Amino acid sequence: MLANFIDANREAILSRARARVATRTSPTPSEEELVNGIPVFLSQLGDALRLARSTTQIDHVKLTASAERHGADLFRLGLSTGHVVQDYGDVCQVVTEIAVEQNMPISSEDFRLLNLCVDDAIAGAVTEYARQRERVLVTQGTARLGVLAHELRNLLSTATLAFESIKGGRVSAGGSTGMVLDRSLTGLRDLIDRSLADVRLDAGIEQVERISVAALIEEVEIGAALQAEARGLRFTAPLPPRDMWVNGDRQILVAALSNLVHNACKFTRKEGAITLSTEVTADRVRLSIEDECGGLPPGAVERLFHPFVQRGKDLTGVGLGLSICLKAAQASGGTIAVRDLPGKGCVFTLELPRG
Repeated sequence: MLANFIDANREAILSRARARVATRTSPTPSEEELVNGIPVFLSQLGDALRLARSTTQIDHVKLTASAERHGADLFRLGLSTGHVVQDYGDVCQVVTEIAVEQNMPISSEDFRLLNLCVDDAIAGAVTEYARQRERVLVTQGTARLGVLAHELRNLLSTATLAFESIKGGRVSAGGSTGMVLDRSLTGLRDLIDRSLADVRLDAGIEQVERISVAALIEEVEIGAALQAEARGLRFTAPLPPRDMWVNGDRQILVAALSNLVHNACKFTRKEGAITLSTEVTADRVRLSIEDECGGLPPGAVERLFHPFVQRGKDLTGVGLGLSICLKAAQASGGTIAVRDLPGKGCVFTLELPRG
């Protein structure tokens, strides 16, 4: 029986299947997939074969139920539907190869049974995976909408109160209340810009163009300089040569860089300095924002780019900015990283391919 053959040759099948999957370029295999995913796939295949009542009849109900449990496991492992389909195919090919090498006879009925099991298993696993993912997306979407609405309401309420005070003549527009109004309106603009960028990224709506790095920095610098001045900070952004280019969506990249600068202004100590610098290699452009926040708390680097995680004691904002920056970098074929400068600050670097 093929299921018994899989059990007897489990380690050999796993070793060869991992080697095969590791060479795949699309979808790119993850470490979790190689270490834990492949064994789960193989166990599920064995279960599927054992659920066959005979070589001519398969218990589709039980097989689908088993596959659905497997689909939930795949989702928890963080694998994609592409991994599901590809890995089932790779594991089945390895099983066949080893059976042939050991001169184990595989009849046409065995192949038919194997294909039927795999077909049901993939369908059940992918269906349940999609259901689990949709549930999470709905939950996350509801949470994100609620947090966004709450933050918009807070900023708008603050701006309205400040404006009413100025309009009533009780305070001067150039005083502290005017600064509160200015910060609230700036916060509203930044929040909307980040939200629009997030929507474009999630929807895959990108307008890729060749962008001058100098022009990109100039666009970010206008708002950054005003924000830094309002907080009593020094902001510098030396411009690179005009003939340096990157490819990407201008709105998304501006939103990502603006968010990094906004965070730097938010956490840098009073009278501190923020620098936006550019470094160029043969094929990459690195845009680095260095601040004087005093350094990051232990364990913060690993969690910073997760949605709804906020960086310090100042909990204003929705906690989505850095996760949007990460998505923006990946959508542009680049990366984003943070380097801690203990006792001084930190450096966020957005690295993009040269255009």
